[in-house]
Amino acid sequence: MIVGFTAFVVLNKYNAARVTVQHEAVDVAMIYHLAQSFPESKRDQIQGLAESYARVVVGEEWPQMRQGQTSPRAQALAYDLRSAIQGFKPTTTTEQVIYAQELDAVNDLDTDRVTRLLDVGRGLPPILWIALGGLSINMLLFACLIGVEDTQLHMLGVSALAAGIALVLCTIFVLDRPFGTEFRVGPQPFELVLHEIEGTGQQ
Repeated sequence: MIVGFTAFVVLNKYNAARVTVQHEAVDVAMIYHLAQSFPESKRDQIQGLAESYARVVVGEEWPQMRQGQTSPRAQALAYDLRSAIQGFKPTTTTEQVIYAQELDAVNDLDTDRVTRLLDVGRGLPPILWIALGGLSINMLLFACLIGVEDTQLHMLGVSALAAGIALVLCTIFVLDRPFGTEFRVGPQPFELVLHEIEGTGQQ
């Protein structure tokens, strides 16, 4: 029961991490495109910071997250992006509307970034891993004690149970680290945003 419940919890965590990355990338794209309505100097500043943030997240922070680390440079760019937006003084009704949308987008970006970074270092508590290990051992010992006259069949059943438990525990380990294994959540949403930005710049 506890093994199945844990697997369910970490699967939800893995899926939530994927959604968070998608939302964060959308936030960057939103900030970039909204800035198009600002005066040229402010537009170029905000768009440049948004693009730089996406590039640093993909090229620098993503590899670091696999080691449980984050990028101070990406964090600094996120801070500079917020400062650049907050430093804009709208003078028209249209600019005021876009400015409010930009503030909402950068607030969402900060929230989604914090959520993503929490997933980098947060995993199942050690006590739960101890419980999972103890339960697995008990299940195997119980299986070994079940009386089956055919020794070969008995060993085959115990081996199958052991393989199944190992597979579930391995799956829990992988899903519990959404940014730290070969099956980690990738930066594809950010890469799509960068591709879109590059396409916009060539027009």
